[in-house]
Amino acid sequence: MDVVVLGSLNMDLVAQVSRLPKPGETILGDRFTTVPGGKGANQAVAAVRLGAKTAMIGRVGSGSFGKTLCEGLVADGVDISAVSVSDRTPSGTALIAVAPQNNQIIVVPGANGEVGQDALTALTQCVEEAKVLLLQFEIPLPVVESAAAIARAAGLMVVVDPAPARGPLSDQFCQHISILTPNQTEAGLLTGVEVVDGESAIAAAHSLHQQGIQTVIIKLGELGSVCVTAEGVFSTPAFSVKATDTVAAGDAFNGGLAAALCQLGVAEKGELSHDDLKRVVIYASAASAIAVTRSGAQSAMPTKSEVETFLSAQ
Repeated sequence: MDVVVLGSLNMDLVAQVSRLPKPGETILGDRFTTVPGGKGANQAVAAVRLGAKTAMIGRVGSGSFGKTLCEGLVADGVDISAVSVSDRTPSGTALIAVAPQNNQIIVVPGANGEVGQDALTALTQCVEEAKVLLLQFEIPLPVVESAAAIARAAGLMVVVDPAPARGPLSDQFCQHISILTPNQTEAGLLTGVEVVDGESAIAAAHSLHQQGIQTVIIKLGELGSVCVTAEGVFSTPAFSVKATDTVAAGDAFNGGLAAALCQLGVAEKGELSHDDLKRVVIYASAASAIAVTRSGAQSAMPTKSEVETFLSAQ
């Protein structure tokens, strides 16, 4: 096993719109679809399609949504033996409005809110085989923090997508994070720094790095990303593509990070040089660029060959 994902599984209820509604406004949508999602499951699909042997740890409801979510992961080759089923609570759902260049998302956790000790036990049983743990914030934060500690103690790289952001991170949690990947909004909520450009992103990244996080990557959309490590700072530009749906951009990025860390053989090192990190970030950015040209979440995730072809053409 290369990658373990401990996180959410949601059914996404997606409305395509020409623009996002203003507060109190009702607008007509163009199309409605129901597609498997959840940041955890999305990142698992991204990693496995990019060639990483991937296991998912999470929880779904016993209804039709839960069955569909699990079937989709199995079809992609994700190990779901540690995905449990709740008889009390329905599967998580996400209400998503997708407009050109932007989106709005409301997540109702459902069974994701019940992820607890069973998930940590499952993680403990598979850390010896894994290289990277992917975490997000759509399950209870204490579980995320405990999982990071377990994984770091076992020598895994811990990649955290702090979405949805819930305010400052504890210093103890930060000590267990190998790579943190907030977007502009999340970086601002985590640090109190308003991130509007590269300079403010670097300031926010330094603030997070000073809390003990090894590597901070702030995703800036069309502006690319900035990275801060103990070696210093560097930025990477975004690939120029025509975006149609940005919902899965961050999940494709993190799945790409995990897959690249494994493929390039750098996950075992524990720490990344800037040369290694640049290669990993470029690969993840390519996966994200391809994903935003497609509709949906898991359905938008590219394969390893597609990313390699995309990079060769740049």
